[in-house]
Parts: sequence; C-alpha cells; structure tokens
Amino acid sequence: MANFVSFFSKDKTFRQKKKNIPEGTMRYDLHKRANASLHSGIDLKHVVKLPPDEDLNDWIAVHVVDFFNRINVIYGVLTEYCTEQTCPTMSGGPKYEYHWCDGVKYKKPTKLPAPQYISLLMDWIEDQINNEDIFPIKCGVPFPKTYIGTVKKILTRLFRVFVHVYIHHFDKLVSLGAEPHVNTCYKHFYYFVTEFNLVDKKELDPLKQLTERLCM
Repeated sequence: MANFVSFFSKDKTFRQKKKNIPEGTMRYDLHKRANASLHSGIDLKHVVKLPPDEDLNDWIAVHVVDFFNRINVIYGVLTEYCTEQTCPTMSGGPKYEYHWCDGVKYKKPTKLPAPQYISLLMDWIEDQINNEDIFPIKCGVPFPKTYIGTVKKILTRLFRVFVHVYIHHFDKLVSLGAEPHVNTCYKHFYYFVTEFNLVDKKELDPLKQLTERLCM
C-alpha cells in the first residue's frame, strides 16, 4: 500500500490537485480518516462504508475530491500517449463513444478527441467542486437539493476516464508499472459508487469484465 500512496502523491498530474478541504474543518478530519482507512490495508468494500454518526453528503464530498485528484494523477502519466492523433474520439472501444455537453459552450453533445474531452471534463469538475453553493464548506451550511444529482454526473463522467484509460492505454499502464495502482483506485471507486448508487449500472457496462475480475 505504501507504493500506492507514493504513486498518488506524484507531482505529475493532468490538472493541479485540489485540496479544497480546509484544515481544521470537520470535513478535513473526515478526509484524513478516509485516507487513513484506505492506506491501512482494510478491505476496500469496508473502507467505503459511511462511518457511524457521519453525514452522508460530507462523506461523498470528501471522496469526490479524492477521486478527482487520483484520476488526475492516472491521466497525468498518460497524457503524452493520449493525443488527438492516437485518440481522435473519447471512447472505450468501438462500442462506446462519449460526446461532451456542458450546457454552456457545448449545448449539444459534441464529438471531441479524448484529450480535449478529458480537459473540458476536469475543468468542469473543478468548477463544481469550487462552487460553495454546490459543495458548501462552512459548518452548518446545507447541501443543495441538486447536490446528489451533480455528484452522480461528476462520478459518471470520471468513470469514463477509467473506461478510456483501461481500454485504449492498458498496455502503457503495464509498461509504466502503474497497473496495480490504477487497479486499486478503480476498485475503491467502484465499491464507493455502488455502495451509494451514484453511477447507473448501465454506465458501468464498458468495464464489466474488468470489474468481475477485480471486484467480485
């Protein structure tokens, strides 16, 4: 597990890591506890479970930021291999293709090269995480009614990065020695989103065989 910790402490990320959890807050303490459990070697199925007497929305918020940071690291080690020439579409093999839509600049689903899609995705997630109307930080400020819907969209789109990385760049993960770390991160992500029903089962289908091998 120590190697896992050092891998995800890398400086080389696709986007700058977001702390976004101020020290001294209850959520920061929750963040430290979650990471301590993850690094303790406890079964990941148990690590994701909501601790007694903790708020579910806070628990989810901590993990959204952590998964955003870790997937940034994963994609960061692959950016020189994932280009508009090698990956002209954001896809997971011939069966799955993802089009970008943010409702602002891209008002209709638009076909984009994988690097551009992922760049827009990470910018969009940063905007959501940094918006205190969606992810409140101050104690006593309630989460909005739209919070879980936004979280589901964030995590569903982050899952698509796993899909692209595993299906199109798996050999490179192996050659870089990154596969075990990515597998651990994927298992943690999968157990978390299924524990709290945050990603539709249909969205998980592209990695069904991998999931059966790693997580079942």
